[in-house]
Amino acid sequence: MFGWFQRLLPHSSDFFVLFERHAAAVVGAADALVQLTAGQGDRAAHLRAIRDREHDADEVIRETLHEVRRTFLTPFDRGAITALIGAMDDTIDEMNRSASAIELLEVHEFDPQMKQIGVLVQDASRLIAEAAPLLRDVERNGRRLHELTAKLVKLEGEVDILHDTGMRAAFQAQKAKPDPLAFMVAREVYKNLERIADAFEDVANEIDSLVIDHG
Repeated sequence: MFGWFQRLLPHSSDFFVLFERHAAAVVGAADALVQLTAGQGDRAAHLRAIRDREHDADEVIRETLHEVRRTFLTPFDRGAITALIGAMDDTIDEMNRSASAIELLEVHEFDPQMKQIGVLVQDASRLIAEAAPLLRDVERNGRRLHELTAKLVKLEGEVDILHDTGMRAAFQAQKAKPDPLAFMVAREVYKNLERIADAFEDVANEIDSLVIDHG
C-alpha cells in the first residue's frame, strides 16, 4: 500500500538545471552591464538586455518554488534550495536596479572605478556559472566549489576598495569644482554597483553552507 502511494508522488525534479538556467541569466545581465558601464555599443540595448535577463531569472524562480512545493525528494533541504536560488536572484535584481538608476539619472560617462566594478561583476557571474553544475555532486566538487566561493568573496573586497576610491575621487572633484548634483549621481551609481557585489558574496555563503552540509 505504501509503495503504491509513493509511486504517486513526484520523487525528484532537476533543480540543477534550474540553477544553471538562472546562472546563465545572471551572466547575460552581467555581460550587458559591463558593456553599459564601459560606454560600449547600444546603450538602450544593454538596458533592455539586463531587464530581459532579470525577467528570465524571475521565471526560473517561479519554477523553482513550484518544484520545491511539489517534489517529494529534493537533493538538498528545501530551505537550502530556496535560499540559494533567492541569493542568486538578488544578484540580478541588483544589476537591474543599477541599470535603472543609470537610466533614470541619465548617466552616460563612467568613472574608471565604475568600469572596473562592471568587469568584476562580470567575473563574479562567470564564477557562479562555473559553480552551478558542480552542485550536482557537492561531495566530489567540494574543494573546487570552495575555491570559487573564496574568489567571489575576494572580488567583493576588491569592489569595496574601488567603491571607496571612486567616491574619494568624486569628492575631491566636487571640492575642486563644486557640482553637488554630479556628486550625488556618482554616489548613487557607486552604491548600486557595490550592492551587486554584496549579493554575490551572499551566494558564496549559501554555496559554502551546502559544501559544509553535503561535502
